[in-house]
Amino acid sequence: MTLLNRALLNEAEQQAYDTVTQSPVTVLQIGEGNFLRGFFDWMIHRCKEQGLFEGSIALTQPRPKGKAKIEAIAAQDGLYTLVTRGIENGERVSVKETIGVFSAVFDPYGDWDRLIAIAESASLRFVVSNTTEAGLVYQAEPLVEGAPILSYPGKIAWLLYRRYQALGGTPESGLVFLPCELLERNGDELRRCVLRYCEDWSLPEAFQQWVMRHNRFLNSLVDRIVTGYPDEEQAESWFSEWGCEDRLLNTAEPYHLWAIEAEPELEKELPFRQAGCNVHFVPDLRPYQQRKVRVLNAAHTLMTPLALLRGFDYVREVMEHPHFGAFVREAIEQEIMPTIPLPQEELRIYASTVFERFLNPFINHRLNDIAMNSLSKFKVRLLPSILDYAERGEEVPARLVEAFAGLLRYYRVNRTGEGFIGSALGGRSYEVRDDAALLERIAAVWSVPRPMTESVFQLLGLTEIWGRNLTEARGLASQLTAAIQALEAEKDVQSSRMG
Repeated sequence: MTLLNRALLNEAEQQAYDTVTQSPVTVLQIGEGNFLRGFFDWMIHRCKEQGLFEGSIALTQPRPKGKAKIEAIAAQDGLYTLVTRGIENGERVSVKETIGVFSAVFDPYGDWDRLIAIAESASLRFVVSNTTEAGLVYQAEPLVEGAPILSYPGKIAWLLYRRYQALGGTPESGLVFLPCELLERNGDELRRCVLRYCEDWSLPEAFQQWVMRHNRFLNSLVDRIVTGYPDEEQAESWFSEWGCEDRLLNTAEPYHLWAIEAEPELEKELPFRQAGCNVHFVPDLRPYQQRKVRVLNAAHTLMTPLALLRGFDYVREVMEHPHFGAFVREAIEQEIMPTIPLPQEELRIYASTVFERFLNPFINHRLNDIAMNSLSKFKVRLLPSILDYAERGEEVPARLVEAFAGLLRYYRVNRTGEGFIGSALGGRSYEVRDDAALLERIAAVWSVPRPMTESVFQLLGLTEIWGRNLTEARGLASQLTAAIQALEAEKDVQSSRMG
């Protein structure tokens, strides 16, 4: 079957495609993966459809191993299909769009001079990235003239220097950076790393001042589940229907949010909201971050250990269960939201969208994947709500206690040659993936035969995990002891599923 390419577009689509490919590069995108193609590139596509955005995107990959994906995108003339499907306002939706926003797709490690030329171009205005959290870090690296730089921040430092030299260091030649990596204050972190490379390489002080004064490293928060290539059966069905094959086929949920810490006037250059996208230019990201962490992320961490112990595999499976689905909703609405210092009606609306997303019939979100590093996640996502009650001298609500008990019981593990292995309530084994040193400490507590009250007391005293001594929270140890004992008393859970 023929691969998707320009020749397969209709006349209007070809004209739109040609306009893009002939437009100057205004955006450099470092990140070829599913997320940016289902998030930022889709937003630019929506803007261009409505005549709201001029220019085009030059696409490169952050790591040498991404060359194969870059070549695949180039082989399809930079075109790919995005299918947005899920539940929106209670209704199932499925929308197919052909995305064509790239005027250049190339491997920077094989064509370093081309990347430099784009950096030196006066038309370039924005740099967007998703190099993952592991990519937005400082790693000492020598500067070798003419040789590609491996680290993402190192690349940016050198590209900015070449731009500074080419355009004279004018204020208007500065760039706007939009990092989409899932790091808090990601723009600040990118700037910090860039300046460290400038120091390492002894780049001129005047250049460093230009970087700080005339380039903007914007902090942002992204939120959309981009599920990538579907299962082969679904893909082949679509290809038969469409009459062409798309090896870059991408899928995503309807919900999307991008909060960017910047003045609203930037909307004039990035008219996403005008195009109907859920993008907000805000003075402070913290409310958005807190809402996401304490509602959406908290719901994941609340349900996951308990659900895995009871034999569940997927988020949707949990939310569809009459008892456990209600447990999650009520814990969020009645026990967590009252502890968040944001407007409660706003939180209620947000929570309803979260539950709707969890029920997306097209997404199989594995609990086992969410469970990775649950200790640090619990500390950030759920522990603040628990401590809010404890510090007011109030009893911690029952559902939060049960969630904490589920975490401690899930981490009742033994060290084996295969890792740290636990046993679910129905007898099924599972591997816990987390910091090895912390797992050793927890396993050591659980390995000693002692009354449950003493084990719980020991676990709450592991300050290296919780950041404080939780034995000081009045009544928490006894509540957790009773909750863990109740879990251990459950029988035939896999068949009854809390029913």
